Amino acid sequence: METKELMEKAARFHGHICPGLAIGVLVAKYVLEHGFNYSPNEEVVVVVENDNCSIDAIQSLLGVTYGKGNLIHQDYGKLNYYFYNRETKKAIKLSIKDKLFKDKKKSKHEKIKQLLDLKPEKVFNIYEIDFNPPSLAEIEESIPCDICGEPTMNSRLMFYENSSMCIPCYKAQRK
Repeated sequence: METKELMEKAARFHGHICPGLAIGVLVAKYVLEHGFNYSPNEEVVVVVENDNCSIDAIQSLLGVTYGKGNLIHQDYGKLNYYFYNRETKKAIKLSIKDKLFKDKKKSKHEKIKQLLDLKPEKVFNIYEIDFNPPSLAEIEESIPCDICGEPTMNSRLMFYENSSMCIPCYKAQRK
């Protein structure tokens, strides 16, 4: 698929066009051209280290979602993207090159055009990495919180003063 078509599809999902979306489109374009396909299940796993607009492009173009457990967010504030293909055992990392946005005078439109005119290899440092994907998503038992009574995934319960509690109740009890 051409960059323009990818951008249109991502924009329909995201709601607007912006430089962050263009970054995500370039990430997705690169991985789609290098051994990764749309992931209807958990064939592809993506770990992202930011929560900006680029993630919406990756979701819409690669089929990874938080709900399926094959899109994992680590809030490090970095434009790093890790891809694992469980079928081919291939793994790569893309990280944005630091000199990309030195010209602060460019408009949003100029930045988007600049990005979309570049090859992904000009925008990102690209590395093959060891194949060590996160485990498959698990469905866990939900247990009522002893404080609020709301069902909470067993692995997320906190234990404090002989009570099992959800994280918000735990934080409130610890104040």
